Amino acid sequence: MSPNRREVLRGLAGAAVAPAAMLAQYTKGTLTERPAPGARLFRSAAVEAAIASVSKGIADPELRTIFANCLPNTLDTTTFAGTRDGKPDTFVITGDIDALWLRDSSAQMHPYLPFVKQDPALAQVVEGLIHRHAASILLDPYANSFRRNPTDPPLEWAVHDATDKKPGVGERKWEVDSLCYPIRLAHGYWKATGSTAAFDSEWRAAMALVVKTFREQQRFHDRGPYHFQRRTESPSDSVILGGYGAPTKPNGMLHSIFRPSDDACTYPLFVPANLFVVTALRMLAELASAVQDGALANNAKALAAEVQTATERHGKVQHPTHGEIWAYEIDGFGNVNLMDDANAPGLLSIAYLGESSLTDPLYTRTRGFALSADNPYYFQGTVAKGIGGPHVGLDYIWPMSILMRVLTSTDDGEIVVALRTLRNTTAGTHFMHEAFQKDDPARYTRPWFAWANTLFGELILKLYRERPALLREPMA
Repeated sequence: MSPNRREVLRGLAGAAVAPAAMLAQYTKGTLTERPAPGARLFRSAAVEAAIASVSKGIADPELRTIFANCLPNTLDTTTFAGTRDGKPDTFVITGDIDALWLRDSSAQMHPYLPFVKQDPALAQVVEGLIHRHAASILLDPYANSFRRNPTDPPLEWAVHDATDKKPGVGERKWEVDSLCYPIRLAHGYWKATGSTAAFDSEWRAAMALVVKTFREQQRFHDRGPYHFQRRTESPSDSVILGGYGAPTKPNGMLHSIFRPSDDACTYPLFVPANLFVVTALRMLAELASAVQDGALANNAKALAAEVQTATERHGKVQHPTHGEIWAYEIDGFGNVNLMDDANAPGLLSIAYLGESSLTDPLYTRTRGFALSADNPYYFQGTVAKGIGGPHVGLDYIWPMSILMRVLTSTDDGEIVVALRTLRNTTAGTHFMHEAFQKDDPARYTRPWFAWANTLFGELILKLYRERPALLREPMA
């Protein structure tokens, strides 16, 4: 996710991201279709075949166009495949920022996992991203984004940050989920292909560093090595108390100084990220066992058990209306932040990320809270209702939250209403955006945001598999 930069392309000077004409169209928000075939960065035969076959099952022409634009957007416009030291190497930018976010790049590539078995070239691209993630984590496990080359300077807005800067790091905001998402992608790739080729000595060293970093951020003995401060007009873009965050009473949960929105946590014990840690560490233990790294597997299992126990003991709260639900953030002293943010991990996305079943009562109550007026960042306007967050301000709804609502829904009526909202809020661009104003979708941020685009594609693929009748019905 970007820092507080609205509707402008940042960091793209001199970068061969796409033809200049297409960049200009994205900047103006006037691009309404895929780039021409010759301007696409990577083409997957399997993904193209899926677009053709699934589109035949979508009755609504607008929805069909959005799907055909969005599913391949990461491959079309943000994926740079090559080699490094004789193995695949893939650099994936967010769209309008020429940098790789560990979270975003993993999430952007995740919807393509069902196609890697039948498309060896696509499988190599994903393997290359796994290698790139490992190298990036070894460079700095506390960084959230990275530049293309090890000697590249930080992103423009991060140049003067007060933290331990390393060449090649784009920005150094410590977000627990940044180390969870690469594990999720690697595990999904392994399950889809059965191949362990990507999990070489470099990858295993990176994963050992992930476990070490997670241990440091339990903060049982000290505040750990990470600190961050930034001179900024936005308080949520910097960190209080010397860059270490609000005081906490350590309890076994991990400290996350920033949320996946890139906003600083109010209380550093960020519950949805801790739930994600448990899921990711169990995936890592399974992967480590597959490559005969018993020490890594045992360490991941042990830490997962600790974090699960701590989060289940301390991460719940009794809400006067919704009953017992997951808190958003806590500090260990009894203070609780009750809210949800559109980004994942968040309360709404707990089931999507595999941290809970869709029908678990604790999750369904938590979901009900997140999608209600009791959540201070749930906005309802004349054209849409959904979750936003402090990152882009009040009354701005993130399409990602509407997508996540569908991905975690078991109700056909709710799904159809949300699909109609997504269709009607692209402002005629036929692409998803970062956020739009609840009464006027023409007022939107980030015209080129590949994660949201590809997530829309993932959603339609899921509905096509599980509820195809909803797509075959004409939509009012």
